[in-house]
This record gives sequence, C-alpha cells and structure tokens, in this order.
Amino acid sequence: MPAIEIVLVHGAGGTPKTWARVLPLLEESGYAVSAVTNPMTSLLDDVATTTAWIDEHTTGDVLLVGHSYGGAVIGGAGVHPRVRGLVYVAAWGPDTGESIQDILVRYPPAEVSKHMLRGPNGEWTSADTPEYWAEINPDVSPEMRVLWKSDSRPSANAIFEQKAPAAAWRDLPRWYLVAAQDKTLRTDTQRDMAARMEAVTYDVPGSHSVPQVSPGRVVELIDEAVRAL
Repeated sequence: MPAIEIVLVHGAGGTPKTWARVLPLLEESGYAVSAVTNPMTSLLDDVATTTAWIDEHTTGDVLLVGHSYGGAVIGGAGVHPRVRGLVYVAAWGPDTGESIQDILVRYPPAEVSKHMLRGPNGEWTSADTPEYWAEINPDVSPEMRVLWKSDSRPSANAIFEQKAPAAAWRDLPRWYLVAAQDKTLRTDTQRDMAARMEAVTYDVPGSHSVPQVSPGRVVELIDEAVRAL
C-alpha cells in the first residue's frame, strides 16, 4: 500500500459524493483514502474541519486534494505538519489574507454565475434549470447528474468572503489540473492561480465537473504527486 494517505476535499455546495468516481479507483490502487464533509459555514470552519479530519482519520503523511472551493480549504489545512503536498483540481488557490472574492473581482463573471441564487441569510445555491446544467457540466452523464443534484447544499457567503488563513502552496509541492472548458471557474483564472503557485500544471478537457468527467486523469495526477513525494 502506498505510504502517503489521500484526503479528498469537495467544493462549494458539495459532499464526498463529488469523489464518487475517484475514490474507488484510488482504493483499487491501494491507497488509504478518505473524503471530508465540510460544513460550508465559513472558510475558517472548513479549514478547521479538514484539519481535525486529518488528525482523526489519518496516521501518516497526507496528500490533500481539493476540487473548486476545496482548493481554498486545502491551502489552509495544508499547514498541518503531516501534509506533504497539494493537488488542485479546477480549484481556487487564494494567498494568505486573500479571499476567493478578491480573486473573482479581477476577472469578468464566469458563465455559470448568472444561475447562482441567494438565500434569506445570504447563502448561495444554484438554480436547478436546464440552462444551468447545460453550462456547468454538459459532459456529465444523466446518471452522474442525478448524483450531482443530490450532492448540493447551500454555501454560506463567508466561504467566499473570508480571508484565507494560510497558503500552504507557498511551502509544499503542488500540482494543478486545469479544466479546459470550465464555465464555473474561468480557465484563465485557473491558469493564473496555477502560475502564481508555480504548480506542476496540466490541462484536462471538459467542464468544471472534473472528478465526474475525468476521474482517471485525477487519479493519474495523484499517482504522479505521490511518486514525486
């Protein structure tokens, strides 16, 4: 069994179901792997939850893998002393003291942004409309889309507005997988964040739903990271 344990961190509105096609492939490869469920009440809460998960569910060195908003979480939780590296999958990578919103305002809005809805307490959800699904992940099968819909929870505005407590990518080896047809997290934004990190960077065809669309490519990148570590 590979010595490094894998911890998977979902994005905004998600659950471990995000990794439903990735996690079994990692287990088949002999990895000790687990997926966190973050509360999405604030970035600091989610970093604390992921840090506690590492303490409670792993015993050795850890590779953190974050999708979408999960990238901000692994950047904070990555200061844990047993974390050896970070893998970003179409993910946000704020610097210390920087929020996701701080990055967002530097670019034109992503296409999917027009389908985002605010709740009574300022929380964010997405519209369940054909137009929304046609933009966020047109390359996802109907079966996986049912799973995606069931993998949806409100996200507090604080996950986007709160400043990152740390940027572990400044000190740890890091890899970045850019979704080349992403309409949720703009591709140019992804490339700029990956370049700022000086991450080992690759493109993968498809939408923001990389863990569902290209699970094998995600696993290949994790394998590469583990071999390098």
